[in-house]
Amino acid sequence: MSALIHCQNISKSFGSKRLFSDLTIGVSVQDRVGIIGPNGSGKSTLVKIMAGHEVADGGIVTRRNHIRIAYIAQQSSFDPNATVSETVERAARKAGREAENLVPQVRETLGRTGFQNGEQSIGPLSGGWHKRLAIACGLVQNPDIMLLDEPTNHLDLEGMLWLAQLMSQTPFAWLMVSHDRWFLEHATNKVAELNSRYPNGIFLSTGTYSDFLLQREEYQHAQTQQAQALSGKVHREIEWLRRGPKARTTHAKSRIDSAHALQAELADTTTRLRQEDAGIDFVGSGRKTKRLIVGEHLGKTFGHTPLIKNIDVVLSPGMRLGLLGHNGSGKSTLLKLLAKTVTPNVGTITHADKLQVVYFDQDREQLDPTLTLRQTLIDSGDYVTYRERAMHIVSWAKRFQFRPEQLDIRTGLLSGGEQARAIIARLMLKPADVLLLDEPTNDLDIPTLEVLEESMQDFPGAMVLVTHDRYVLMRVCTTFIGLDGKGEHGYFAEYEQWEDWLADQAQEKSRKTKVPRDESTSRKKPSPKKLTYKEQKEYDGMEVQILAVETELEQWKKKTEDPAIASQHTELQQAYSNLHEAEEKVHHLYARWAELEAKLQGTQ
Repeated sequence: MSALIHCQNISKSFGSKRLFSDLTIGVSVQDRVGIIGPNGSGKSTLVKIMAGHEVADGGIVTRRNHIRIAYIAQQSSFDPNATVSETVERAARKAGREAENLVPQVRETLGRTGFQNGEQSIGPLSGGWHKRLAIACGLVQNPDIMLLDEPTNHLDLEGMLWLAQLMSQTPFAWLMVSHDRWFLEHATNKVAELNSRYPNGIFLSTGTYSDFLLQREEYQHAQTQQAQALSGKVHREIEWLRRGPKARTTHAKSRIDSAHALQAELADTTTRLRQEDAGIDFVGSGRKTKRLIVGEHLGKTFGHTPLIKNIDVVLSPGMRLGLLGHNGSGKSTLLKLLAKTVTPNVGTITHADKLQVVYFDQDREQLDPTLTLRQTLIDSGDYVTYRERAMHIVSWAKRFQFRPEQLDIRTGLLSGGEQARAIIARLMLKPADVLLLDEPTNDLDIPTLEVLEESMQDFPGAMVLVTHDRYVLMRVCTTFIGLDGKGEHGYFAEYEQWEDWLADQAQEKSRKTKVPRDESTSRKKPSPKKLTYKEQKEYDGMEVQILAVETELEQWKKKTEDPAIASQHTELQQAYSNLHEAEEKVHHLYARWAELEAKLQGTQ
């Protein structure tokens, strides 16, 4: 199958830092490629090179003739005064879309990306909706291939599900940088890891993320066996060299050169196999108090809108509480209430005596971008104290994958992942009874995420976690509170119970909005003669049809999230296809219902 984009032996460096060299990767029709790798391995740069926004230092980049490429950057910049429709229409015009089809194309794209009001201004949109808008601008271009850099970063859990469904059903190929393992499992058919420990700088596998893990384990096992065999051979050659052979013959000289080459190869292989992960390990205070934080009947209102209403929380040692809800539902607000940085309108917050709280702020306000990394990690001197032991600042920084030369770089110049690691490194020096973590997983690479997970699981105190990373939530948390953003909430033992609760809430809302509307329209409609007999019959049965299709939609939604088929690519694809069809049916039925109601009321 011919490649849409093919990179052959490309290399890229910034100053003295080499990102990758002799890297080869291609994207063909129907490919859905997830790119992972440690922070700083060059993932974003690779995507920019493929999109034509960056030039490789060496190698060849080939793109198919007349190819249409949509590039979604990690950070998108929009005019805050423009409307959503104007912005998407501008992207369509820039891509050369036909003027006569522009309006319906823009409307369809906005519908697919969840925008109900195209005339809303961009300024007030959250980070998650900015990301949806960027994807809408890419979709409307009708690309042959879409290249996306960390689109999952600002999406809430609902947005993650939406993106996985959208990207698994696209008619075009795509390549995406992402650290979200749930997304990689549910939307990709290839996974590639950029990492200098591979001979060619990359390891590519076919299948989902779980397939990638299996194939990588097999590869690493083979590499370890090869290194052991090479080590034995090098040992024999070293013994031969120690006997002092003289290079008097061509054969002896060749063997001496070969022995030195084998030593270099073993050193290179050993270096590549040695994987250094961030050493994250939060320190508990050892407090035995059972009730660390108690919140009773908590309520918080912004303006006239109740965001949090009548919530009770008791945090005890060993408890790992996950907060669930879409962007703006009040998760960060509840964390701030528990931390006592925000005062509730109703209810009380009680902290145990001399409680030690470590708070990770998603806005990273603890980080002063004008300070150097050294000043961020330590207030003064050259040593930090960790677990009652002195450790040099260089060793402490290395524990979090920082190089000594980075200590004098201002933190504002660090990458997002490096900034997150810097904050965690500083917070880890504080003994804690309670961890309050607001989106600590943003920008972290997968190896660091795995270490962070283990640290959270081993922490002996209480923890409250907000994250869009569904995989982390399901692995770490023992209990959940779900918020709907309108004051309602629920308590759940498992993540799946929260999804069932959301579905029940949606169905209840649908029933409540439909019945009064039917009653009011039955009083207001001037005459059923505005509808034909066939239309009136269709209208009378519309509610039953919608309820049936919504039930079907929920069934397929649960099917796509069933762990039993998560690794069965064909079954999963079919489930997503059926889910998409059910969504289309619901959309069509609601549109038709609105059309018939408008006709009844004489507006057509």
